[in-house]
Amino acid sequence: MTSATFLPYARQEITDADVAAVTAALREPFITQGPAIERFERAVAERVGARHCVAFSSGTAALHGAAFAAGVGPGDEVISSPITFAASTNCGLYLGADARFVDIDPATWNLDTAAAAAAVGPRTKAIVPVSFAGLPVDLAPLDAVRDRVTVIEDGCHALGGHRDGRWVGGEGGADITIFSLHPAKAITTGEGGLATTEDDELADRLRLFRTHGITKQGISPGEHEGGWYYEMQALGFNYRITDIQCALGLSQLERLDEWVARRNEIAALYRELLADEERIALPPAAPAGSLHGHHLFVVHVRAGGAARLSTFDALREAGLGVQVHYIPVYRLPYYRDVLGVPQDACPHAEDYYWGAISIPMYPSLTDADVHRVVDDLHRALP
Repeated sequence: MTSATFLPYARQEITDADVAAVTAALREPFITQGPAIERFERAVAERVGARHCVAFSSGTAALHGAAFAAGVGPGDEVISSPITFAASTNCGLYLGADARFVDIDPATWNLDTAAAAAAVGPRTKAIVPVSFAGLPVDLAPLDAVRDRVTVIEDGCHALGGHRDGRWVGGEGGADITIFSLHPAKAITTGEGGLATTEDDELADRLRLFRTHGITKQGISPGEHEGGWYYEMQALGFNYRITDIQCALGLSQLERLDEWVARRNEIAALYRELLADEERIALPPAAPAGSLHGHHLFVVHVRAGGAARLSTFDALREAGLGVQVHYIPVYRLPYYRDVLGVPQDACPHAEDYYWGAISIPMYPSLTDADVHRVVDDLHRALP
């Protein structure tokens, strides 16, 4: 491998202010189930323009909670995109539902939401459209089926982005929107996730699920019961986040706009420098009036297959931590071999996967780093 500085595809940025916020949280009386969690939830809800925000221990936990809140259960079906992390569809499997994949739109690499709406059947309980790479998914075609299904946007890549001036996760979006707070994402709490919604009942079910299904709210203790009384009303999980994590999240949230702006600057520079590189296709851009979250910057090697593999290996050898996002979920052995999911139903996803490589994208990437990545990419392409 080259002796040049290693550049990963993603990286968190932790400042002295973040460290100070976490240190202060450790000195508080509560380091979990305390007031920092509610402060963080309120701050996120205000930031994206949502009525409710419920924080979870991970984005996966938030997706699981969203599927529960939507009433997903055995015999139901959850529709999603094949180009995503497995958690987007696992959330339905956890509750006994079946996963169904609808192909991506080749113009956006997001779920073809018009096709997803057309695919809704009597067993469909939820649709999980994914804002892949940070490009806000088009939700408008799903309006026709919202009376029959719950729309759960997997916005794990898209915090800080907006569609037509409305923030992802806010009013006018999905029934529930999920964000990830993993270190690779727009802001981080180490691990963590968020669910935002306008619906009071969905918010109550999300909160119930993350705390074992146990609540003290809206209950009536018996004659000889006191302030200790609680009820377990559903089979939930311990998906709580800590005050320590939320203190970090609050500190990071202050720089969200700055970081998303820098991600878009980096993407614009990549596009400028790679505009004449005919051996690759550049990723879909956000339409006018919308803002891309740019969690990822994915280039598509036109020749695909062996050419993609040799390019990937050469970039790794050059000290770039490139990655492939993602192997189509239906190709994963559990889905393919255990669940028997068809392997030939999503040709656009296959075409995408054949050539995709994620190159470095994070706010602390310098312009010089971007030039280096582009130079290395030119040399690596066969």
